[in-house]
Amino acid sequence: MTKQSFIRGTMILLAAGILNRILGFIPRITLPRVIGAEGIGLYHMGWPFLSVILTIITGGIPVAIAKLIAEAEAENNQSRIRSILRISLAVTTSLSLVFTAVCLLGASWITSHLLTDSRVYYTFLCMSPMIPIIGVSAVYRGYFQGRQNMIPTATSQTTETLIRIVMVLVCSYMMVPYGIEYAAAGAMIGVLAGEIGGLAVLAIHFKWDKKSAPRLPSAQIGTTKRMGRLSNFRKIMRISIPITGSKLIGAGSYLLESILIAQSLAIAGISTSLATAQYGALQGMIIPIILLPSALTMSLSVSLIPSLSEAAARKDIKTIHNRLHQSLKLALVTGAPFAVLMFVLAEPICTYMYNQPDVGAMLKMMAPVAIFIYFQAPLQSALQALNKPGAALINTLIGSTVKLALIYWLASKPELGIHGAVFAININIVLVTLLHWNSVVRLLKFRMEGSSFGKIGAAMILSGFVSYCFMYTPWISLTWVRFLSSVLAGIASYIFFITTFKLISLKDISRLLNMGKKIIR
Repeated sequence: MTKQSFIRGTMILLAAGILNRILGFIPRITLPRVIGAEGIGLYHMGWPFLSVILTIITGGIPVAIAKLIAEAEAENNQSRIRSILRISLAVTTSLSLVFTAVCLLGASWITSHLLTDSRVYYTFLCMSPMIPIIGVSAVYRGYFQGRQNMIPTATSQTTETLIRIVMVLVCSYMMVPYGIEYAAAGAMIGVLAGEIGGLAVLAIHFKWDKKSAPRLPSAQIGTTKRMGRLSNFRKIMRISIPITGSKLIGAGSYLLESILIAQSLAIAGISTSLATAQYGALQGMIIPIILLPSALTMSLSVSLIPSLSEAAARKDIKTIHNRLHQSLKLALVTGAPFAVLMFVLAEPICTYMYNQPDVGAMLKMMAPVAIFIYFQAPLQSALQALNKPGAALINTLIGSTVKLALIYWLASKPELGIHGAVFAININIVLVTLLHWNSVVRLLKFRMEGSSFGKIGAAMILSGFVSYCFMYTPWISLTWVRFLSSVLAGIASYIFFITTFKLISLKDISRLLNMGKKIIR
């Protein structure tokens, strides 16, 4: 089995994450043209409900597996590793089968009473079989992440993305003649096919890993095998339940958010079909653009948990501070230029990607707070890795409560409508990030130099001005030429400014490029 360092593991996941995000935008760009904004709304409407179920099943268990297996690896305790994996698979599979049955049997009632458009029924049926597949995949990914081998996670995600790209477009296109609700369901069948492919790749990697694992005597973890299993079960639950609770608040908030947005828009006098289309534009077009740069922060977060857990087990505070500082600085430096470009070029981005310039207003509203999203993920992972998931839970609960109250208040105003919901989501993002930061600072006595934030802010403003000049100064009549020039000029100027301000050095860039070559090889 290949174990990678923190940076190498992060870079492997980053390479896969960037590739997956780029590939993933192929159906995101083409699907609205096949099934329209209303179809996108139906396609996304069942996801909040499914997210709640998946959070219950997988919310904290992968993190618990990664943390406990990383600790067992430090002890070279192969028997404990096998026990943790078996227990996790048993718990996840049992819960998955129960919830899948509930969804299939109760689909009609759920889609007509809990969701806001009964036409989502067929899409909901097609997404229900994904529950056990995603559950088992999450366990295997947690296992490999705990052993600090990020290659299986990366390859499975890439395989899942490639299959999904083809199948989503093929299945939705084939179902369009039967109606928009069937076309949305066809797209969901494509997602299901991708999840099956991703799980198959993980299973192959696991089979290889078992063959290469060292054969050690089955040492006991407790006084008996039964006591060892019970001890591991308790540890998994002790870690996973608070994390699941924290994520469940987020998933539950996501579900309530989708319901409240539709109800608030109805109060504002907007029809059900238009509300579905606006919700589809927000969740299916704007949010994916905002989350595109988070490929790095997600990669950092995944690698951070086992790395910090291992350092915490050794009581190595210096390594914990170094890893966290690396992660947060990378998240800020790499996320900032994307936030700038999304703000300055919001309308042309939505025009060229979706042929819907009107939704650019929502992107412009969310772009300034995107940097908080990228900063938030490593902070939450640090709290989970350092046995403080309860703090993350409370922070998420506070943010979700404020968000839901603001959605109901603002989105129901006719003059605001969907933009009121966007404003409420922005407040939630900023608030939760600041609360996570406060929790980490108090826990670790951690600090970052204020000058770093100031330098990044200055680089954003200056590069944004450069990008704006290239786009909106009529130096050439071809709009697409101005757009591409604006993107390139904005990125180039940002790199120049952060290098000038010594946020990164040419040596850092060279090291990343060399590491990228090694990963590709």
